[in-house]
Amino acid sequence: MSRRSLISNLAGDNSGRRVSIRRRVFNLSLPVLLSSLFQRLVSIVDIFLVGGLGAAAIAATGLGQLLIFVVMTVFWGLATGTTVVIAHLWGGGHHQAARRAAFSACLACLAMTVIASLLGCLLGDDLARFLGARDDVLHLATGYIRLVFLYLVFTTGLNVLSAIMHGIGNTRTPMEGIILVNILHVVLAYPLIYGKFGLPALGVTGAAYAINASEFFGCLYLLVQALRKRYIKIGPLDREQFRRIWQVGYPVALERVAQQSGQLFYSKFIISYGTAAYAAHQIGLSIESLSFMPGAGMGIAAATLMGQALGARKIRRARLSHREALRLAVLVMAAMALVFLFLPHHLIGFFTNDPEVIDKGCIFLRLVAFAQVPLALSFVYAGSLRGTGDTHYVFLVTLTAMWGIRVFLSYVAAELLHLPLAAVWGVFLLDWFFRAGAFAWRYRRRDLHQVVF
Repeated sequence: MSRRSLISNLAGDNSGRRVSIRRRVFNLSLPVLLSSLFQRLVSIVDIFLVGGLGAAAIAATGLGQLLIFVVMTVFWGLATGTTVVIAHLWGGGHHQAARRAAFSACLACLAMTVIASLLGCLLGDDLARFLGARDDVLHLATGYIRLVFLYLVFTTGLNVLSAIMHGIGNTRTPMEGIILVNILHVVLAYPLIYGKFGLPALGVTGAAYAINASEFFGCLYLLVQALRKRYIKIGPLDREQFRRIWQVGYPVALERVAQQSGQLFYSKFIISYGTAAYAAHQIGLSIESLSFMPGAGMGIAAATLMGQALGARKIRRARLSHREALRLAVLVMAAMALVFLFLPHHLIGFFTNDPEVIDKGCIFLRLVAFAQVPLALSFVYAGSLRGTGDTHYVFLVTLTAMWGIRVFLSYVAAELLHLPLAAVWGVFLLDWFFRAGAFAWRYRRRDLHQVVF
């Protein structure tokens, strides 16, 4: 074979490999994207449906959701550790060990949920009051908070079972489960909130009942599928695999604690600008979360493919997987930036007809538009770093960005300088640009040949 022919064949092989990996990234990330979208839609639908009850109902529902997100930080750490360790074991062909690790993750999730439910039921009202919720908001939030914490096991069960399947490379089944949750939620939420079809009008509390019932069936579906597909091996706790899961996962838990606790203080500054400001903030977050989905999906795909490739010691495939995930995330989220920049009135107006809320929400979304590309970079670089087991660094960057930049500068802007609301919102741009740069720097210095966890 001539040298030219050899080079041509190698180039063809590389091109074919990139196309194959791109397809693999897309096939993994699309169900994750849709799962994340439908999972987030549960919260968005609640905000949309209670919008007819007024700004206080929107703020109360958003506050309850925020508290759940804070508690879920530990479970997201467990989920990430589960995904990375199972991906590494499965990619290396250690399927029995992966199944034992999956069951150990389920046991840990159950024990942690009992503690979280008790704390949430006992302290939820006090946290809402601490955040500065006014009496009208606190009155509506109380029932919602207690109910979602009482049945938290269905939320955490969905989370850990999805993580197990993501690690194995099956992202389709979790998508089916969350679609089931959404269908049931929509069917139940509207009549329970407004008292239709013979059901009592429970208002904000009705939204909580709808979430609990729909997540019960979604969790049951994933559990049946996990057992049927033999993703879980029932037996005693595998201490070694759990140690590996927690070693990878606890920095993610700390990262999420730093993120969500910082978000609590950030929200406290927003609430100080009034109910309309917080309602606009909550609606804006619900809309913004839609743009998170491509980045989050690519980030999970990057973590899974990175873990599987490193488990099989295929370093080139790991790097190609990262590049393809990054490319897709930036393209999609840049398109979302244009939507937020030019169509904010239409998006906010879909949730409320309050002119003050709409005006404030448009400012928020236009600022969000400039964060989309750094968000994409942050999600994928952080996902790839997690796939290598480098979760400590991701935690440290998140801690610095959230508390050293977002919370501190928001405090200065709101409490010391009394700047307009837009200035407090604008601080998150500095946060995400910092994260994107820090994660990219670390990944480029990471020697994948030396990764062992």
